[in-house]
Amino acid sequence: MLYQVAKNSFRLAVVCAAICASTFAFANAVPGEAAPDFSEVDASGKTQALKDYKGEWLVLEWFNKDCPYVKKHYGSENMQSLQQKYAAKGVKWLTVISSAKGKQGYLEPKQALEEALSHNLNASAALVLDADGSMGKAYGAKTTPHMFIINPEGKVVYAGAIDDNDSANPAVIKTSKNYVAAALDEVLAGKPVTVASSRAYGCSVKY
Repeated sequence: MLYQVAKNSFRLAVVCAAICASTFAFANAVPGEAAPDFSEVDASGKTQALKDYKGEWLVLEWFNKDCPYVKKHYGSENMQSLQQKYAAKGVKWLTVISSAKGKQGYLEPKQALEEALSHNLNASAALVLDADGSMGKAYGAKTTPHMFIINPEGKVVYAGAIDDNDSANPAVIKTSKNYVAAALDEVLAGKPVTVASSRAYGCSVKY
């Protein structure tokens, strides 16, 4: 009897440890807290690290070229317009691909550069290739798109969806509330973010 109790306790401890490890690996980037560190290589072969953006506003956007929700915002040029508008105000923007090799949306560096050209990503500072998913998991990126805004002190000020309409139809963009634009307008004006988090929508990140 005592042996069985001890055996069950050991199994419970192992399961608990596995759950805790999994929870840590998928820790979310939480508004008001320090942004998870990252250092990843982009499509051009340059390393992109969080420390490189210290003192600047930074937007992280998760991307999958085959996702209909990504197509919604890129086909309408809504995403490119955001990138261009805020790049002109000094905001840096990184577009991140966390699709694993063999999964939907995965791109080799040459393909990623071609994709950046075809999607007119000239206002995004880089197309980051996170094939092992370490960056996406650290941020808790669950969908494409999934958006994060980081302030010059390295803290997350917004995490969630690009807007409040989870339809894949680009026709709804004009009447949707854009959370990312609203948050950036507020912080650049020295105001607190009214909506600091929201439920991200889109295709699941293909880890």
